[in-house]
Amino acid sequence: MALSSIQTTVRAAFARLFGDQDSAIGRFARNLSVMAAAQIAMRASRLITVVVLTRLLAPQEFGAAALVLTVYEFIAIFSRNGIDANVVKASPEMADTLANSAYWLTWLVCGGLAVFQAAAAIPVADALGQPDLALPIALMGLVYLVTPICNMQVAFLQREGRVGVIARASAVQVVADNVLSAVLALCGLGLWSIVLPKLLVAPLWPLMTRFAHRWRPTGRPVTAHWGEMIRFSRCILGIELLATVQANIDNLMVGYFLGVEALGVYYFAFNAGLGITLGLVNSFAVAVFPHLCAIRDDRVALGARFRQTLRLLGCIVVPLVLLQSALAPIYVPLVFGSKWAAAIPVLVLICLSALPRPFASATSQLLRAVGRPDIDLRWQGLVTLVLVIALLVAAQFSVIAVAAAVLLTQCSMLPLFSLIAPRRFIGTNKAAPSFLRTAEA
Repeated sequence: MALSSIQTTVRAAFARLFGDQDSAIGRFARNLSVMAAAQIAMRASRLITVVVLTRLLAPQEFGAAALVLTVYEFIAIFSRNGIDANVVKASPEMADTLANSAYWLTWLVCGGLAVFQAAAAIPVADALGQPDLALPIALMGLVYLVTPICNMQVAFLQREGRVGVIARASAVQVVADNVLSAVLALCGLGLWSIVLPKLLVAPLWPLMTRFAHRWRPTGRPVTAHWGEMIRFSRCILGIELLATVQANIDNLMVGYFLGVEALGVYYFAFNAGLGITLGLVNSFAVAVFPHLCAIRDDRVALGARFRQTLRLLGCIVVPLVLLQSALAPIYVPLVFGSKWAAAIPVLVLICLSALPRPFASATSQLLRAVGRPDIDLRWQGLVTLVLVIALLVAAQFSVIAVAAAVLLTQCSMLPLFSLIAPRRFIGTNKAAPSFLRTAEA
């Protein structure tokens, strides 16, 4: 089914559920429908690819790919540093000025990351006991150079509510990645069938987003406002670091304590069970942040919009998670083959751990909108500490124990975060804090 047809179907469903598309919540629901349609297209192509990969690749090859991608993710967090968020939340008078500074700062950061990953590839591969992985680890660093080419255009698209462009670019890139992975796996490329496509399709993102907005940098490199951008972004960077630790530390512990073959089973269960939900949650954040930024100075309206957002996200994600968990014993052997039947209990536990994620993600976007990512950072530090302790214990037993540890941690800590963290910032009509007014002056 074409992406436009999927988008039309999903948008019609959202319209029936949430009414007037010209209202704020209607426009937000429409943006979510665009992101959801893109995710459906991406996950449909991913499903086909996973079927091919699981039938052609051994668990050891999945485990090796997991190690390469995990190393990449741990370094890539420094490219997801929130520099562009300064532009999304800026006042109209300051947006262009901040964008020029943010553009050059992004080049500095991403260029440095590419060099660092290339230099670290051999030591990291040796430390993992997989020296053959040095080359793919080094090459994955080239992906960072794509970000600064179009990062500011993406920020302006968010400001203007044009998330459809972002959704289409993401869908085209991921679908191309998935199709190419399947083709290379059929050609017998093993590990490289997962790694190489990510390099080959990386240029699609700037091609589709840079030319979708007229903004371009002006003049020579500038460093104005770097200080205030870094002060805001350092908390977001810390949050992304902790989120990446949470998303990948289980892979590292399973690989270290239980072996590469067990990691292959766990990696399969994680991607088959949580991939679509995490994709939805992460893509929805693109629409949630500007949706909340638009009325952040009116705390009563912000509270109402935040609660609407939680309800809307819950209506989408919770039924999906429960349905997927219930059907796992049926579709896993049917779609992926009977050799993955042992992964079903792990898959179900990992899938259920997604239930509180959309609410925690919306809370994080709220704290960023009101200029308090530091609160999110402290919460994420606590969640990470609890998760690491739980995983250290669970990894001494089995992959099922590891999945259970993830489920218990997420379903205990994230609801507390969603209930407690927003309380001081919504529901009263007090003036915006001085740090917000100063930042926008």
